[in-house]
Amino acid sequence: MEKVFSNAQSVEVLIKALPYIRRYYGKVVVVKYGGNAMVNDQLKEQVMEDIVLLHLIGVKIVLVHGGGPEITETMEKLGKKAEFVNGLRVTDKETVDIVQMVLAGKVNKTLVNLLEMKGGRAMGISGMDGRLISAKMRDPKLGFVGSITDVNPQPILDLLEKGYIPVISTLGCDDQGNTYNINGDTAAAYVAGAMNAERLIMMTDIAGILKDKDDPSTLIPHMTISEAVNLYQNGIISGGMIPKVDCCIDAIHRGVNKVIIMDGRVPHSILMEILTDEGAGTMVTGD
Repeated sequence: MEKVFSNAQSVEVLIKALPYIRRYYGKVVVVKYGGNAMVNDQLKEQVMEDIVLLHLIGVKIVLVHGGGPEITETMEKLGKKAEFVNGLRVTDKETVDIVQMVLAGKVNKTLVNLLEMKGGRAMGISGMDGRLISAKMRDPKLGFVGSITDVNPQPILDLLEKGYIPVISTLGCDDQGNTYNINGDTAAAYVAGAMNAERLIMMTDIAGILKDKDDPSTLIPHMTISEAVNLYQNGIISGGMIPKVDCCIDAIHRGVNKVIIMDGRVPHSILMEILTDEGAGTMVTGD
C-alpha cells in the first residue's frame, strides 16, 4: 500500500508541474553556475540533474560557468599568488593562460562529462569559439580582464538546434588575438540578452537579496528595477551584491524577461524555481 501511495504522490507532482513545463517548453533559460555549488561534488551532480531534466522536457538550457576557486588553486600549485582589485582578478599574460587552461579545459569538460553521464547531450565551448564573446581590455592595471564589446549568439543557436546543452566558459578575445578573462555574471547577462532568454538564473552563495544580510528570513522574493535602485540608495544592496544586481538590471535592459538570484547551495533549487509556484531566491523584473 505504501508503494501505491508513493506512486500516486509522484504522479500528483508531475501533474502540478505540467503548466510550468508547458510555459517553458521551447524557451531559452540561461543558468550562471559557480561558487559553492560548483565546489561541492554532491551539489554539482544535483545541479547537472536539474539541467538535464529541464533539457529533456524541452527547455533550451544554456549553461554559463565560472571557476574562480579552481583557477586560484591551480595558480597556487604553479607558485603564483592570486591578486584581486575590487573583486576582479589581476590577470597578467601568464595568468590568462592559466585561466584559459582551467576554464576552457578542466572545468568546462568536467561539466560536459557530468551532463552526459546524467543523460543529457552537452557540448562545451568558450567565448572564444566562433567569436562568441568579443572583448577589449577593461583597465591596463588589471591586465587581460575584458569588457565585452559584442556577443555573437550563433554558435549557441547552432548547438541548441542540434539538441545540445551549450556549456560556455567565460573567456573573450579581440581581433589582435588577445584572450581575456571575463566576469562570469557579466558574461551570463550579455549571453542571456543576446538570446532574448525567458530567464537568467544566477546561482550564488546566499539565499537571494535580503533586507538584513544576516537574516535569511528577510529574503525579498520579487523586486523591480526601480525598487532595486531604492535598495541601493538605502544601503540594503551593498558590497558584493552590487555587481550581481547590476548584472540583473543589465540583462533585463538587454531583453531578458526575468532574472533570478538564488542560493546554489540548496539542492534542486533550479527545479524549484522553474517548476513550482514558490520559486527560489529573488526575482528581478523590469518596471
